[in-house]
Formats: sequence, C-alpha cells, structure tokens
Amino acid sequence: MELTVYLAGQIHDDWREEVKQKAKERNLPLRFVGPQTDHDRSDNIGEDILGKQPSNLYKDDAASNINNFRTQVLMQKADIVIGLFGEEYRQWNTAMDVSTAIALNKPTIIIRPTSLIHPLKELSNKANVTVETVDQAIDVLSYVFE
Repeated sequence: MELTVYLAGQIHDDWREEVKQKAKERNLPLRFVGPQTDHDRSDNIGEDILGKQPSNLYKDDAASNINNFRTQVLMQKADIVIGLFGEEYRQWNTAMDVSTAIALNKPTIIIRPTSLIHPLKELSNKANVTVETVDQAIDVLSYVFE
C-alpha cells in the first residue's frame, strides 16, 4: 500500500527533502506532493499563463487562483497532510493549507516548535497529531505500516 503525503509549509529551506530522505531510510511506501517550491514560478504563474496584469494586486490574484487550484487538486488526492510550522517565516500559507486539510477530513500531522504551542493551539486541537520534529512525524507515518 503506497500513500500520498502532501507536505504543506514554507518553501524557503529543505525540510521537505529531510522528510523524504528519512521516509526513504525507513523504506516507507510514500509518495510526496506539495506546493510549488520555486518561489518565482509560484509568484509569476498568473502572468505566465494569463499575460501581464495591470498591477501587483491583479498579478497576485491571478497567481493565487492558479496556486490554490494546484493545491486543491494535489491535496484532494493526498492520503495524509503534514504541515510544518517553523519559527523563521510567516506561516499564512501553512495555516491555510492545514485548515483546508482538516476541512477535507484528511489525516493531518502538524510539526511545530514548542514556541508555537500557544498561537497554534486551536489548529493543533483540530489536527490528528501534533509533533515537534520531523523525526516524530516520520515515527507517526511509520506506525501506520506496523
């Protein structure tokens, strides 16, 4: 049985590669999908498809529509969603994706540091599992296959 895992979270470091590598080391039958991690591609996709927009407002709106479409398609196909909240970046997209996963009744794991316990308390309460590290999330995924 192979499961598809949507990796929601910031796109500015290699945390997704860490998850993939640790899952591979345990021979977990997982396929990973997630948001567009090429920041420029994500920001410019609206104009790449629809052409030059009259202002940044319209540029962002066009890109958001297409990025949200992509996220919806991939998340609906996912069996599990992992959302990583870090300390360094604003986490609006992560919060939106995790909320969407919960609304879609997707099994959801949140990874967050202890410093974010309070600001994420409601979201953590709605997720299936909340952990503090990627290793703990991998342990949860591994348990599915025992």
